[in-house]
Amino acid sequence: MTDAGDMRARYRRITWFAARYLVQTWWFELVLPRFGLSRLAGRGRTARLRRIAERFHLLAVDLGGLMIKVGQFLSSRLDVLPPEITKELEGLQDEVPPVPFDAIRAAAEAELGVPLERAYSFVDPTPLAAASLGQAHRARLSDADAEDTGLCDVVVKIQRPGIDSIVDVDLRALRRIGGWLSRIRLVSDRVDAPALVEEFAATSFEEIDYLHEAANAERFAQVFAGDTRVSVPEIVWERTTRRVLTLEDVTAIKINDLDGLRSAGIDPAEVAIDFASVMFDQLFTDGFFHADPHPGNIFVTPHTGSAGPGANRAWHFTFVDFGMMGEVPPALRTGLRRVLIAAASRNGKGMVDGIRDVGVLLPSADTVELERAMTRLFARFGGMGFAELAEVDPREFRAFALEFGDVVRSLPFQFPENFLLVIRAMSLVSGMCSSLNPAFNIWDAVEPYAGQLIRDESGNAVQAFATQAVSVAGLAARLPQRLDDLTTRIEEGRVSVQNPRLERRMGSLERTARRGISAVLFAALFLGGILLRDDDVVVGTLVMALSALPLLHALFAGWIGRRVP
Repeated sequence: MTDAGDMRARYRRITWFAARYLVQTWWFELVLPRFGLSRLAGRGRTARLRRIAERFHLLAVDLGGLMIKVGQFLSSRLDVLPPEITKELEGLQDEVPPVPFDAIRAAAEAELGVPLERAYSFVDPTPLAAASLGQAHRARLSDADAEDTGLCDVVVKIQRPGIDSIVDVDLRALRRIGGWLSRIRLVSDRVDAPALVEEFAATSFEEIDYLHEAANAERFAQVFAGDTRVSVPEIVWERTTRRVLTLEDVTAIKINDLDGLRSAGIDPAEVAIDFASVMFDQLFTDGFFHADPHPGNIFVTPHTGSAGPGANRAWHFTFVDFGMMGEVPPALRTGLRRVLIAAASRNGKGMVDGIRDVGVLLPSADTVELERAMTRLFARFGGMGFAELAEVDPREFRAFALEFGDVVRSLPFQFPENFLLVIRAMSLVSGMCSSLNPAFNIWDAVEPYAGQLIRDESGNAVQAFATQAVSVAGLAARLPQRLDDLTTRIEEGRVSVQNPRLERRMGSLERTARRGISAVLFAALFLGGILLRDDDVVVGTLVMALSALPLLHALFAGWIGRRVP
């Protein structure tokens, strides 16, 4: 068990880590660029982010609890984080130290109310898997339970002792950090950090309720009832409580075990395509999806003889661990389907409209430049697989980022409920399919699926064409009125022309106003350095030394400006 002193120390370690690197990021990403030192700030960005990831990795492994879950989430954000960070955090999926079996035994017996020898005829003291919130052990049911259930070999998941207190402390620390982020305008204008923490909290509380996980497993089984591609382990409700979960042992070939798949005569490339299809069904059709599809939670089960859920297939997927599940409400599902169809058809405007329907973009967002960026993106990179993208000259990506990066960063956006779980699931699916087949092209999986969605929603090609014709006719009917409105606005002088490059140049004028705050910035850094020295002499001294930059700017910027002809 954990005492109050340990919990206070844990809270301080988490919040201090966050505060330290928030200050560092604020300095390099916001302060230095304001003084025209963007090149200096960017020079060591990769090494700096790698160091942060390495130190968080050590912190998460040492503390366990929700810190592992935070790291796992970050490791899946291949879409926004550089590979140096995601690769460093990947190990958090597997390297959680196990709890000694004596402590696990005591926790299980306290929860079940009987000695472990009475509950099961055998329990393997060596864990099958150790996760951040609990660990799993192979076991065999007692003769009576085996006769009642028809099962013998099972897996028993047991929560780590004291995990409730650890989760409470971790969430309190994360809420504090979310409050800090909400005061940073660059963050708060784009995302509601406290709301994200609360969504993470709700997911975490569900994960430590094994009755909830058991109910999720049965619901998932009902969704795929009759589907020969998927199976789900049976739950032994007689030996399942809030902190102990007993389920059928379905251990088979891990989905990322390429040698094991080939030895069983299974083509990994075929597995990649079918896995993407199964996950697309969950996300875009069923609306109830496995939000943690990492390799430890997906097995490929070969069929022996006539066994298996479908005689027409040589294998099927077996999903386990239903603690982290997501739901896609109908409105969000419709938006996601529209995004998928637009991506398959390389339709930049349709993609932006779909993103707006999903609820990521706020209604006030001006998306003209974003549509142009999407159109250019599809024109250049559309249809490429990951192997092909790896061969593209990195300078092309940098040029694209320089041209459209400001456009994307300036847009106001928010994440609707469960959207982060969708992103996590799709990130893991994409990475998994690429590891199964390096030449895997996500477009190959998207296009036939999107085509089916179009047929499902439109009924047939004639209806789809009719819908498009109605849209064009409506545009033609509205055109005279729109031309008249445009003429009126021109006459009244209310027409404005947007030129993003000109606007960015106009931003240089704002630098003159920044000189006025340099003195305040100097004072803040100098006093902040004094405060930081109490906990970290090196960091505090560094911050105090850096305060000289705004001081010099405040003293001499105006004089230099007058001397320049």
